[in-house]
Amino acid sequence: MERRKFLKGAAIAGTGATLAAPAIAQGGKTITIVSTWPRDFPGLGLSAQRLAERINVVSGGALRTEYFAAGERVGAFDVFDEVASGNSQAYIGAEYYFGGKHPGFNYFTSVPFGMTTPEWNAWIKFAGGQELWDELAGEFGLKTITCGGTGAQAGGWFNKEILSPDDLNGLKMRIPGLAGAVMTKLGVSTVSLPGGQIYENLVSGAIEATEWVGPYNDYFMKFYEAAKYYYTAGMHEPGGGLGFGMNKSWWESLSEYEQAVITACCNEEMAAQIEEASAKNGEYLRKLVNEHGVEVRAFNEEVWDAFGSAAEEVFEETRDHSPLAAKINDAYQSALREIGGWRAIAEIEFTKQRNRILDIG
Repeated sequence: MERRKFLKGAAIAGTGATLAAPAIAQGGKTITIVSTWPRDFPGLGLSAQRLAERINVVSGGALRTEYFAAGERVGAFDVFDEVASGNSQAYIGAEYYFGGKHPGFNYFTSVPFGMTTPEWNAWIKFAGGQELWDELAGEFGLKTITCGGTGAQAGGWFNKEILSPDDLNGLKMRIPGLAGAVMTKLGVSTVSLPGGQIYENLVSGAIEATEWVGPYNDYFMKFYEAAKYYYTAGMHEPGGGLGFGMNKSWWESLSEYEQAVITACCNEEMAAQIEEASAKNGEYLRKLVNEHGVEVRAFNEEVWDAFGSAAEEVFEETRDHSPLAAKINDAYQSALREIGGWRAIAEIEFTKQRNRILDIG
């Protein structure tokens, strides 16, 4: 009796599995994803490709992804309009690239003196950040969620030492977002270039400095061939995350299951990308120093103070843009102080004392 029951159950389960596959194949939806990163780009590009494939795998083919790297379907900075128009269903990129559409988008990548990635994730998921992101993105026909993060980024590559704020005056630098506005106030001539165009501009002298990500990503960009001074901690991108932006009407047409698959895969990749960077940055910093003679530097307090004063002006100007910009800025700054306040007396104090005792750093 028990054996017959087992065999009957197995047959039913097997029949269900057999029927499910063609149902998915016939009813599966194709997601065209465009990216701001070049194909096979270490770190950012590989993360985007991994996410696109993961959605396909986790959905069992119910959501079939069609991935286009920067320039393969549209340019890196054209992905926003491509998805808002409905020509493609989703993009993967940095929201601050779209600050020209509305300055509020900067807060959904990273802002000067802002949140680290754990703080930003806390704000987005549990302290009202996603609701503000929905409000902003919704004005442009988009729904965006987080899908990656690089952690605290390096201050950047410079072809000379920065010993005082005066050394920034007249410098030509690639630096996007509100951080670019901060640098402009200090006399820097700033440009926003997609990743695939930075190296050629640095080598040619069209720019004299650039920020990118951190040692793991930067190593493969070969910036050391044109700039030997590598500044570590920077004010411009202390953390934050990347965006998986979807056409809002398309998103709302999905089933709860399909939405859940996309959300789960994006959350998984957010964790994977920051963990990968954390695992590899130390290794690749040693390679930069030992293999290519890169000179590691840190901005002094005079330079940091100049950054801070300029950032205060930029935040006030951002608030003046519109009621929504002020709403996003004020919510962000309030959450930063609350979330960051606890981390300062817990994790950061512990890390400082641990590193002192173990002689790390």
